[in-house]
Amino acid sequence: MPSPRAYFDHNATTPLAPEVLDGMVEVLRDGYGNASSIHQEGQHARRLVDHARRAVAALLHADPREVVFTSGGTEADNTAIFGAIAATALPRKHFVTTTMEHPAVLHAADALESQGVGVTRVPVSGSGVVSPEAIRTAITPETVLVSVMHANNETGAIQPIAEIARVCRDAGVLLHSDAVQSVGKIPVDVRELGVDFLAVSGHKIGAPNGVGALYMRKGVACAPLLHGGKHERGRRPGTENVAGIHGFGIAASVADSALLSKANYIEHLRDEFEMSLMDRIPMVRVNCAQSPRLPNTSSLCFPEVDGEPMVIALDLSGFAVSSGAACSSGSVEPSHVLTAIGLSRQDARSCIRVSLGPSNTREQVMALVESLTAAVAHLRRLSPTMTSQGNR
Repeated sequence: MPSPRAYFDHNATTPLAPEVLDGMVEVLRDGYGNASSIHQEGQHARRLVDHARRAVAALLHADPREVVFTSGGTEADNTAIFGAIAATALPRKHFVTTTMEHPAVLHAADALESQGVGVTRVPVSGSGVVSPEAIRTAITPETVLVSVMHANNETGAIQPIAEIARVCRDAGVLLHSDAVQSVGKIPVDVRELGVDFLAVSGHKIGAPNGVGALYMRKGVACAPLLHGGKHERGRRPGTENVAGIHGFGIAASVADSALLSKANYIEHLRDEFEMSLMDRIPMVRVNCAQSPRLPNTSSLCFPEVDGEPMVIALDLSGFAVSSGAACSSGSVEPSHVLTAIGLSRQDARSCIRVSLGPSNTREQVMALVESLTAAVAHLRRLSPTMTSQGNR
């Protein structure tokens, strides 16, 4: 009988939590009302949406009225970026972001640039962290918005958002943060961070795909991205995805209830995993190891080995890992995040990402170490570079 598979790609998406599945099935079966309707079925749907809004707000330490439901993190990012830029009265507009952002932000920056908005992309250090002073230097009198992700989806490096927020406040500039990877893994308090906008995605915390949220600080100006009805207080038109939102709310409550204990457990597994690999495999490097990181994320570089064959070999052995961000899979280019922190194109192609979740066990982690050790040894034997160096 084949061994059960082990899932180590939680930064791409997470399994649907059992509580979420049960709750969504009930709503899909019985909660078919439109949340904007005034009859009993509609009002039941409205109560489900409002309850979920309170749960997501509690996870973020926000006021429920500051939470806008979206179709996911990408829409939340785009709403904040295009909405803030469109709402300003400045005749010339400028946007600041970094070179390591998610494509939802980087491609939005490209689109702004094509519309005549000035864009500055601030580089990050080799540790994967952007300097608040570099952000300060990039801000001009025309700057409307700064966007810096809270934690990187590939390396796990956590950014100094609270310090960057103080820089933005001093300059009278709005701050958006993509917190899709950090929410549910580490404590996120929008008041302490000092952000004006913060994007969240349900499928990263055990909710379904297709639902997310944007924290929008009370009083901040933001034009809607879409046009239609008056849903979400006029900030996001479209009939609410009641079942998905309900599932998101359940997932938020589950994440909030045991956040620190889960984070400590996962970080212990992650650290043991990395130390075991460094003991077993020559030349392995952990990217951004000296920076504050998400407790579940390992970005690993195996010089002289291509990452894609490693992912395939591990998949055949029953382990799901990735060679980078899921949104960039299939790209012939190396990860922009890894080249942004100074890796060569060759080394960037030699990396894989292992992202743990609360369901992973020590037995699974040690089995992954064994399979990864064997896969790297085999692929290095086949490598022309390693062969020419006598399989050092």
